[in-house]
Amino acid sequence: MTAIPPVIQNFKSLETALQSCMLSDRHALRRKLRDVADLQKMANENSMSKAQRFLGEITQKIHKSQQKYQQRLANLPKPEYPLELPVSSRRDEISEAVKKNQVVIVCGETGSGKTTQLPKICLELGRGVSGLIGHTQPRRIAARSVASRIAQELNSPLGEVVGYKVRFNDKLSESSYVKLMTDGILLAETQGDKFLNAYDTIIIDEAHERSLNIDFLLGYMKWLLPKRPAPGRKPCRAASSESPASRSCFLRNLSRPFLPIPGGMGREDPASGNTG
Repeated sequence: MTAIPPVIQNFKSLETALQSCMLSDRHALRRKLRDVADLQKMANENSMSKAQRFLGEITQKIHKSQQKYQQRLANLPKPEYPLELPVSSRRDEISEAVKKNQVVIVCGETGSGKTTQLPKICLELGRGVSGLIGHTQPRRIAARSVASRIAQELNSPLGEVVGYKVRFNDKLSESSYVKLMTDGILLAETQGDKFLNAYDTIIIDEAHERSLNIDFLLGYMKWLLPKRPAPGRKPCRAASSESPASRSCFLRNLSRPFLPIPGGMGREDPASGNTG
């Protein structure tokens, strides 16, 4: 049996290693590996030498990305849940749905806890490690207040585990796992990050408001979802939280699992300032 040249053996092991890299690094690294594959096909001494050099550079970048991934995994916060919130009683069901489905639609009354608890459920599932958990709000004040509330519940200063980005202002760090933002900010980011590789999870909150930005985002997500589960690319799980008034529209267009959360707490919702 003909022995596989070392350069090809390295190539196959590096392809496997991409699974434990940051999402934002995988596309560029995979493209460089394709360049190496093209060089290997030439099968001459010069091309094989160049391929070996490229593989050395790729290996260093993969190790650096893996180190960041492992550090984020080790520091992943362990959330706790207020038992009085209706969402907390459905936590296991929501977790199971997110694990098994690319998209989950959650519908609950104001005060049910969906806005603050869904990101924590995603954290508990290990989301936010290979990429951020992106969480959109229709208004800037909502993005800031929800970020502050979730950070408080995770016993972390605002801007560390949980941060936010709004127009003209952001409070994020390299150690952030959850990023609150307006839907307009996420829409703008698609111009420079076509596949939203900075995120491993997207939560589109208050989707029932059906603003122009939200409608554009939902359409973009529908286009993006088939592309994210490509081999070697971690799926994007979008959890949309909305009122019953729009449930038939979302179910008809997205055909995804629907989880109703009965009951609200009648308290002030930090996202909107309304009472349920």
